[in-house]
Formats: sequence, C-alpha cells, structure tokens
Amino acid sequence: MRMFVHQVLKNTKLSVFSLITSSAIVFLIYADGVTYHDCVHSASNTETPEKLELQNNRTTKTISPTLVHINFRSIQEKKDEAERKNHYTLVAPLNATEEERKVWFREHLHHFKILKSNNLTQQFHARVSGFFGRECEAQFFMTWISPASLFGGRELLSMESIFKSHPKACLVILSRTLDTRHGYKILKPLHDRGFKVQAMAPDFSFLVKRTPAETWFHELKKGKKDPGEISLSQNLSNLIRLAVLYKYGGIYIDTDFIIMKPLKGLSNSIGAQSTSLDSKHWTRLNNAVLIFDMRHPLLHRFISEFALTFDGNKWGHNGPYLVSRVIKRLRKRRDFNLTILPPKAFYPVDWNKITGFFTKPKTQSESRWVEAKLLQLSGKKTYGIHLWNKRSSRLTIEEGSVIDRLVSNYCVICNHK
Repeated sequence: MRMFVHQVLKNTKLSVFSLITSSAIVFLIYADGVTYHDCVHSASNTETPEKLELQNNRTTKTISPTLVHINFRSIQEKKDEAERKNHYTLVAPLNATEEERKVWFREHLHHFKILKSNNLTQQFHARVSGFFGRECEAQFFMTWISPASLFGGRELLSMESIFKSHPKACLVILSRTLDTRHGYKILKPLHDRGFKVQAMAPDFSFLVKRTPAETWFHELKKGKKDPGEISLSQNLSNLIRLAVLYKYGGIYIDTDFIIMKPLKGLSNSIGAQSTSLDSKHWTRLNNAVLIFDMRHPLLHRFISEFALTFDGNKWGHNGPYLVSRVIKRLRKRRDFNLTILPPKAFYPVDWNKITGFFTKPKTQSESRWVEAKLLQLSGKKTYGIHLWNKRSSRLTIEEGSVIDRLVSNYCVICNHK
C-alpha cells in the first residue's frame, strides 16, 4: 500500500511539473511575441530595432533557448506553409462568369486580410510620418503582398541596390506579411549595417480616403466588385503604389529592380518601356518605377482611372497600361510637370531578352557580349534595370553573367545566387 501511494505521488509530481513547464514555455513564447509587437508597432516608434532585439533576447534567457527555438521555428514553418497555400488559392476560378466570381469573392473575403483594418494598420500614418521624420535623403517605397517566406535574394538585392546608391535613404515596404517577427529577421542584415528600412502593414482605408478610389474600395470590401481572374493582390499593389505616393510623395520601386545610379536628380518622372522605331515616341510606359511629388495631379488621374476602369481579367490593364492610357490622353497638355524618360533609363533590357543576361558566357564572343552590355548599362542615362521576375524568377544567376556582375557591383550584403 505504501509503495502504491508513493508511486501515485511520484506520477502526480511529474504531471504537475510537466504542466508547469509547458505553461511557462507557452507563456514566455506569447510574452516574447507581445513584447515584439508592442515595441515595433507602437505609433511613437521610439525604440530602435537593435534595442528591440536585445529586449527579446533578455526575455528568452529565462528558459532553455533550444526549446524556444524549436517551438518558434515549427510555428513559423506551419504559418509559412499555410500562407503559401492560401496565396495560391486566392484567385477566382477560371472561365467563371462575373456573377460567379463575385459570389466566390464574397465567400473568400475573410482570407483577404489586406482589405481589413486593425490596431496595427491604424497606426500606419503615424509610423510612416515618424519614420520619414528621420534624416532621409530620399523616400522610397516598395510593396510586398505575398507571404514573407517568398521574399528572397532577388528582393533583398533590389533593396540593397537602393542603399548602395542612396545610403541615407529611408525605405518603407508596404506589407502585412513582412511587418512581423519573421519579416524583421529578413530585414535585420540591413538594419545591422545602419540602413533605414522598415516594413509597415498598410491601412488601405486610410490610403484611399479622399481619393477617387475610396468608393471603389468600399464596394470591393462589400463583395460588390468583380475581382477578375488575375490575382487581386497584384492589382491592389498597382493601387497601393499610386495611393502612397499621392499621400506622401517619393519614389516607388518594384522588388525586381536593380538601381545603378542615384535618382535624386529626378522628379515627377516615369519611364517608357518601348518606343516607336520610326518616330521614337514612346508606345508603352511602365509603373515599375514612379517618382512623384506628394499630391501630384497626375497621380490623382491615375487613381481615378483605376477606380473607373478596373478590370481584373486583363493583365497589366490596371498597371502599365493604365499609366500609358492616362498620359496618352494628356499628351498635348503641358501643365502636368511630367518627365517621360526613354527606355534606357529604367528598362534598358526588354522582358523577352532578359534570359540572356542570366547566362554564363561560354565562348570569347559571349564574353565580349557581356562586357559590351555592362558598358552599355553603365551609360549616364541608365538608372537601373528591371529584372522582369515574371519571366526570370526561375532562372539561376550564373557565374560571369551580366546579372552576376551587376550583383557584385550593386549589392551590400551580396548573397543572392
């Protein structure tokens, strides 16, 4: 009988100990996350990322680092996997009718987190204003609506090229998925080198407020707009870049763009992607790079065009083709303070020729071609190169290729192959 009681007490102690240990681990992991979000997402932004990292390290020292690391990693991996699956399913069914797409969209509205406001997004304006209140030689914006796990070396290279040419610039990445602990770890190598970059969850309602897209956005949130067959996230990125420039002014850059020269001398500028062989007049503009003053009237026109002519079934209709349509209608007007730069400024390589720039030269002739292209890209009127990720994202940057040489010249961390 005494042995039985002893065994029961022993098992009870083990159960209580396991319960206390598990509770402590869960509490500390939760507390660590709360500490991070309370600090990073406060409107005042008074603490630097370095201080935040130290604070988190102090918190996790109270329990086994190995246990915390394993738990955090497994949670993040599951979250990334869920994000990836969700990212690829948030596209309306092909060959559906307009009404069928609307029904589908209403059923999946709760998955489109970017459309919703919360305590974090409502701090967006205060955070942006505070961030740009620092000494910034230029205000840059990027957007990232995909899962954080898909943000890789190409995207980091684009950011690095900004800071290579503008070491004192401030870069805001408009992204919910990167405005997280995981996103902070991705950006930390740049923070550690003293560069000013921060991901911020955008507040769409605030960005479109008092713009021509305000009514369109509210109708979309009610499920009354046709999202189209193309990813709605892609089209929302087209709107975000216009709205954020209209509110704050600055420079918007796509995440598949390498900047090769400072852009400080440019204002109210957009680049032509192609020109006519005969007249040399532009035939298509592109919105991968936009440089505009705050409240520029042309941005207002772009936003109005987006809301009035939105079509989610035609690729580029709400992006490159949109800016081309608007400016084409205004060609004869001279009161918009706009500079249209030739293709060699931002698009020196056409999308259907970009593949060769990733390929390793195998002969002397190909090596000479690489040298000639690098010399061409170093010209005074070329500010950068668009990598056209839609076509090149699966390509490897081969050693000795044009892109490999550019990576070596315009990176600051240099780990993108």
